[in-house]
Amino acid sequence: MLLATATDAQTPPDRLKQGYWWYAPNSALPKPEPVPHEPAKPVIPAMPELARWSPPRIRKLIEDQRDYAATVLTIEAVADFWKLEDFARRKARAFAGVTQIAMLQHPELNSKSANPMVGEARDQLAGAKDDARRRYLRSHAGEFALVMFSRTTCGYCRVQWPIVQRLQEEMGWQVTLMDLDRRPDLSGRYGIEITPTTMIIRRGSQQRMIVASGVEAYPNLAQLTYQAVRLLTGDIRPEQFMTGAGEEGGFFDALGLGPVAASDPAVEPMRSSPSGPDAAEGER
Repeated sequence: MLLATATDAQTPPDRLKQGYWWYAPNSALPKPEPVPHEPAKPVIPAMPELARWSPPRIRKLIEDQRDYAATVLTIEAVADFWKLEDFARRKARAFAGVTQIAMLQHPELNSKSANPMVGEARDQLAGAKDDARRRYLRSHAGEFALVMFSRTTCGYCRVQWPIVQRLQEEMGWQVTLMDLDRRPDLSGRYGIEITPTTMIIRRGSQQRMIVASGVEAYPNLAQLTYQAVRLLTGDIRPEQFMTGAGEEGGFFDALGLGPVAASDPAVEPMRSSPSGPDAAEGER
């Protein structure tokens, strides 16, 4: 205490309450510059120069001109903003035009080659996909079963159950209705939160997968069941879950040209370049 009192006595009074603990401002920090109330007028280059700009740079110029025009509200400033918007529109249309030529020269990049929009061709393609899906599901009828979980008070379940039964009639699958009011233990066992819930179960294994939560139309239910069976049997990978019947390797196959994710086993890990004494020794 005597030492502290002696120190305080030697310190000028105006410096006793300075520093971090007294929340004194640090005069060494630069003061923030005041924000101007009116934005600066953007410099709009001539069109030949603007044509060489990248889209992000053009977008930034348009935003700056919009803010400036909305601040000053002059006819000239507003007109300059819409001139920039018109330039961006024409650039986008030009890109779309070149895209059409690229699609004609590279039909593999165009979905029309795999998904014709003409009525008769589309009907033939849909029929071919239905046949392929039906053959596949029938070939796995003895390997999988379809279970619909319901409750006595569930009105939607009465709508979904005839749809599930149609899969039995057309694909030869075994379908089962499980009432959770009578078997409440199944709710926690299979993770059922809502009814109706439709699930496929693979016989003699622990593999199962929900294919519908709520009411699902029959075409969607058949398609989801088809995709789920292909996934559980290893015929497709998760990245290909939206690949329909007959679309393997084509435009709609996510893996048609190779891996698309860094986690794919086919992707080679990035090898860092060697450095340090070991690398120098290896070069020798």
